[in-house]
Amino acid sequence: MSRGLERLKTACITVLGSGYGPYVSGTWGSLVALVVFATIWIALGHTEAPRWGLEAITVAGILAASVVSVAWGEWAVEYFRDNDPKQFVLDEFAGQWVALLVLPASLTAETWAFVLVAGGQFVLFRIFDIIKPPPARQAERLPAGWGILTDDLFAGLYANLVGQLLWRATPLASWLGLHLATTHAAGG
Repeated sequence: MSRGLERLKTACITVLGSGYGPYVSGTWGSLVALVVFATIWIALGHTEAPRWGLEAITVAGILAASVVSVAWGEWAVEYFRDNDPKQFVLDEFAGQWVALLVLPASLTAETWAFVLVAGGQFVLFRIFDIIKPPPARQAERLPAGWGILTDDLFAGLYANLVGQLLWRATPLASWLGLHLATTHAAGG
């Protein structure tokens, strides 16, 4: 393999080096995913873009990260000499974006409300990624990239489900004005 392709693969699976972060590399990968998502949210909020545009970008990002994780998973296992390399955080990127899908904060929501919701989803994702409730832990046994990726997709799904309840069905939703954001988002 060429040195250039090896560098490209390493940059992608470590999410531009965030997988080399100290201690909990998965948290660094998730944080980069959150920052990229927030940047897109802010950029789209300054346009007339409809809310579904954010969701389409998010789904495309999840699919791209998932495809690359599976395709390059076996290479990463060999390269880092580990069945679930800590430097491999593209799976955290995909899982974090699953946790951020279809949240009730519209593109025109107050920044502090978005920060609270997105930050809450970050924390929920990290909790579910660490505790790995079934079948997430069992999914780690899948081969190479599938095993690296799938547990994070489950963690993202669990975080999203809990977040949907938290941000839509509790007094927090009203306090944050999210019920208004949801109504506005439906029209966009």
